[in-house]
Amino acid sequence: MDAAAAADIARSAVAVLGDPAVHAGFTYNLTGPEDISLARAAEVLTRATGRTVTYHDETLEEAYSSRASYGAPAWLVKAWVSTYTAISGGELASPTSDVRGLTGQDPIGLEEFVKLPQL
Repeated sequence: MDAAAAADIARSAVAVLGDPAVHAGFTYNLTGPEDISLARAAEVLTRATGRTVTYHDETLEEAYSSRASYGAPAWLVKAWVSTYTAISGGELASPTSDVRGLTGQDPIGLEEFVKLPQL
C-alpha cells in the first residue's frame, strides 16, 4: 500500500490548479514515499500511540463478515473487501514520484504523518 497524505494531495492540487494548461491531459498517481503493508502500519501506529495496534490477515469470509457488521449496503461491503484484498495482494503498491514532481517536495510517509499534530 502506498497511501498519499491529504496534505500531499492538497499541495499537488494547488500545483495543478495554479497552471492547469500545463497539466491538461495528464493523469497523476499520488502516493506516499514507500510501500507499507498493513502489518507494518500496525507497527508504526503502535510505536506512535503507545497502544497495541494489531493486524489480522483476514480470510475472504472473515473480511465480508467483519464489514457486514456495520450494516452497510452489500455493494459497499464488497467495495471495502475488494480494497482490502487489493492492499493485501500488493496491487496498490508502487510509489511514484508524482508528488515530488508536482510540488518539489517529497511525499509524507506514515512514520512522519503519525508525528504531525492532528486537527
